[in-house]
Amino acid sequence: MAQKEGTAAGDSSGAKGVPAGGVVVAVREKKGPLRAAIPTMPFPLAVICLFLNTFIPGLGTFISAFTVLCGARSELTAERGVCCVFWLNVAAALIQAATAVIMVGWIMSIFWGMDMVILASYRDQGVPQDV
Repeated sequence: MAQKEGTAAGDSSGAKGVPAGGVVVAVREKKGPLRAAIPTMPFPLAVICLFLNTFIPGLGTFISAFTVLCGARSELTAERGVCCVFWLNVAAALIQAATAVIMVGWIMSIFWGMDMVILASYRDQGVPQDV
């Protein structure tokens, strides 16, 4: 049984693409500690880290670890502290570098850099970090 998309008969809101009588539900992604430790940096620095992670797996992540010590925030900073977040990022960089030989670390490193850029774009747009 499929729901038909479009406006309901007599609905004057004009909303298209929303199921008639449907409910909008917000979904929040649950992140592991390594993913939640990615710092929110200025956009140009995030792009540089993505570039470095693309060509030297783990290097951009290693540099991003030091941005935590310079004041960059992450989702874990409040609950675990700056030092723990720093070491989680260093551990992620070492995992990326060590597993780059079998391509897993290289792919992880690129995705990590893309997450840095996404978080930086949220920061520049003023969107809350937990989106």
